[in-house]
Amino acid sequence: MANTKSAIKRIRRIKRQTEVNKTRKSRYKIALKKMKKLIDSKKKKEALSYLPKLNSELMKIAKTGVIKKGNATRNVSKITRKINSL
Repeated sequence: MANTKSAIKRIRRIKRQTEVNKTRKSRYKIALKKMKKLIDSKKKKEALSYLPKLNSELMKIAKTGVIKKGNATRNVSKITRKINSL
């Protein structure tokens, strides 16, 4: 267990930051699931209109470091290809 004042403060900060990161990761997963649902139901028009919002959401999350930027761009690229193939 931490026994210095600064280490105790860091533990408190890490706990708060973990909650924030969990929220961000949840938003990331929800956004991908929503897009997957649109693609599975073959709603091309709705999927195309949601694509910029998805891209923005993923880039915001990548900027904070919850996921890597390459992960976000790879997901957007893969989803765009799926939408175009509908």
